[in-house]
Amino acid sequence: MNLTVVGIAVGGFVAFMSFQFGVWGFLVSLLFMGIGALLGRAAEGKLDLRSVFDAITGRRSSS
Repeated sequence: MNLTVVGIAVGGFVAFMSFQFGVWGFLVSLLFMGIGALLGRAAEGKLDLRSVFDAITGRRSSS
């Protein structure tokens, strides 16, 4: 599946959530999509969640 098809699917899902559940459904769906993207990258090994958590809490710089 190429990125165009993925983009169309994501756009359709977000449009459905905004029409069906209003602004709050749209925002919650975007939040869960972001969390899913982070967890997916962590599962692939492309993202270290410990370093992300340390950067958010201020223990370590992101640069």
